[in-house]
Amino acid sequence: MRGLGLDERLEPQDSAQGMVGQRAARKAAGMIVKIVQNAKIAGRAMLMAGPPGTGKTAIAMGMAQTLGPDVPFIMLSASEVFSLEMSKTEALMQAFRKAIGVRIKEEAETIEGEVVEIQIDRSLTGATKTGKIIIKTTDMETVYELGNKMIDALQKEKVIAGDVITIEKSSGRISKLGRSFACSRDYDAIGSDTKFVQCPEGELQRRREVVHTVSLHEIDVINSRTQGFLALFAGDTGEIKPELRDQINAKVGEWREEGKAEIIPGVLFIDEVHMLDIECFSFLNRALETELAPLVVMASNRGQTRIRGTRFTSPHGLPIDLLDRILIISTKPYSEDEIKQILSIRAQEEDVNLKQEAVEVLARMAMETSLRYTINLITTAHLAARRRKADEVDVADVRRVYSTYIFTHIQIYLLMKSGVFSTCKSMRQSL
Repeated sequence: MRGLGLDERLEPQDSAQGMVGQRAARKAAGMIVKIVQNAKIAGRAMLMAGPPGTGKTAIAMGMAQTLGPDVPFIMLSASEVFSLEMSKTEALMQAFRKAIGVRIKEEAETIEGEVVEIQIDRSLTGATKTGKIIIKTTDMETVYELGNKMIDALQKEKVIAGDVITIEKSSGRISKLGRSFACSRDYDAIGSDTKFVQCPEGELQRRREVVHTVSLHEIDVINSRTQGFLALFAGDTGEIKPELRDQINAKVGEWREEGKAEIIPGVLFIDEVHMLDIECFSFLNRALETELAPLVVMASNRGQTRIRGTRFTSPHGLPIDLLDRILIISTKPYSEDEIKQILSIRAQEEDVNLKQEAVEVLARMAMETSLRYTINLITTAHLAARRRKADEVDVADVRRVYSTYIFTHIQIYLLMKSGVFSTCKSMRQSL
């Protein structure tokens, strides 16, 4: 899955970037992605509704690929909210905060110039190293003393005389920009991947802007735990006090006014949203009205069903007041030709060679059973073909695994025919 398969005019292609069919749904999702990239739809919600196996999760993954790594995209299954060691509303709030990025801008002091000479002196035991480096620009030249850390960094980057480098004074990180044009005729500078740059002008020490992107949840964890940033790796986030979040929101607001930070509203994808209860839906209603809220994308494969935690039913299992504020994208069952394309793509991903006749038989099976069930038969049919030492999956292999792994509806029919269900029913009545 590499995207939504849309062209520059947001028109869906028949088969592109791993996406097949669902043209209307993909176009609608592409328009939402475009608005998200322009940061104009934060605090809104949309619902992808359709039967099982119609590509709702695949469209969400395509949205994530299209948005790229700069825009936060958080995927959450509704059942996870009830399994975490925290309250339901806290789990949803942390998911909300993870889906909001903060691009922090700060100025850092750097040293940028061409390396003239590097001298490294080692002790007799080799335990300690000292040295100096001479760096120049077109206007000046300076000698800097080196310690163990800087010497190791220079050796790691393989810096030699004639390289143009940048050193961050705060962290000591060294970046090699390339070779100086003055060394373009040296015998050791010849190479296909050698990049030549001009020797920097002006002062050696200069200030440049450095950008860091973090989520609001990461800022919350760092400020709420004694171990700070290490709590993110340990997973010990726990519940965070609302007062701390209010302070962080106020501080981020100050950074925005001063031009030091920029808010990046991301996307929170909640799969199987009908599994949430009425308390979670009430929280979503309130959270969507806050100032710092991402775009919430939900998916459901239910029609008219009961709202969890109540005795009332509604479309897709969502309360009516929440349905009023969301955009709904409908997905429809795939056609037989689209199923053939999906099966061929899946077979290529699994390195399985399918004969055209086998693809047609699998497509007919998918129309009569389900697409997910048929996709699971590809690997098992491949194993059956290998057992008879064949390179391609034939119709006989598909029929063999079809008779071995029974579809759900056929299994129910066989159980009813054998009388197992009637026996279970009489046992329940006797109890």
